[in-house]
Amino acid sequence: MSRFSFNQITAKHWELTDLVKGLVEADVDKVALWREPVQEYGLERSAALVRDAGLSVTTLCRSGFFQLDGWFDDNRRAIDEAAALGTSVLVLVSGGLPEGSKDIAGAREHVADAIAQLVPHAAAAGVTLAIEPLHPMYAADRCVINTWDQAIAIAEQHPAGQVGVTVDTYHLWWDDTVLPKIEQAGERIAIYQLADWITPLPAGVLTGRGLPGDGCIDMRAFHVAVERAGYTGPIEVEVMNEELWQRPGREILADTIAGYQSI
Repeated sequence: MSRFSFNQITAKHWELTDLVKGLVEADVDKVALWREPVQEYGLERSAALVRDAGLSVTTLCRSGFFQLDGWFDDNRRAIDEAAALGTSVLVLVSGGLPEGSKDIAGAREHVADAIAQLVPHAAAAGVTLAIEPLHPMYAADRCVINTWDQAIAIAEQHPAGQVGVTVDTYHLWWDDTVLPKIEQAGERIAIYQLADWITPLPAGVLTGRGLPGDGCIDMRAFHVAVERAGYTGPIEVEVMNEELWQRPGREILADTIAGYQSI
């Protein structure tokens, strides 16, 4: 439990003040925050709330979406928000294809160029950009970076402390080559996240993840791989699930902890 971090999206409708109170009561001292609820509550108020409660923020999720107008300014703001919250990791979801485009190779090149433009600002703020490869089913509309190889190739163009990769079991479990590559990643692992793959997939695939242990992913194999890589940082549970979200926050947290401890 010393490494467990509760990702805010797992209890999407839990108000931030209640979330912080619930974490403290459960003796959880790490949380991953999302930009939208932080902005709604107020950046300075959010930072003070978690700091005064003794919580550390493991990541801020999410920025990226480099195909949208205004991506540069928005990502610079996200870097500043991460620094203000006291986290050194900003998770990047690259975004899908530009509207009307079929040029996925060009979109991936743009992602690499965009990250290179952001690195100086992130480095000055002490924030690592954590590229998250998403499952290939999201390539068109959400994330054109879909494999470990694509993410690490971009990250390796920069120092390890400046650009890393997010290991998310939900997005990488299908790749039969990924575990030995993770073992060799070393300092490139910026954050490690858990969510399970449940079947049959619900209609809303984006919100069809399961708590650890509820699906078919070999979580233990991922644990071994990240440990062999030398990663000793926090382990976030990040689950998006419409049915789960309808339950009270404390119940979600309790079941999340139980799932985490079971693997």
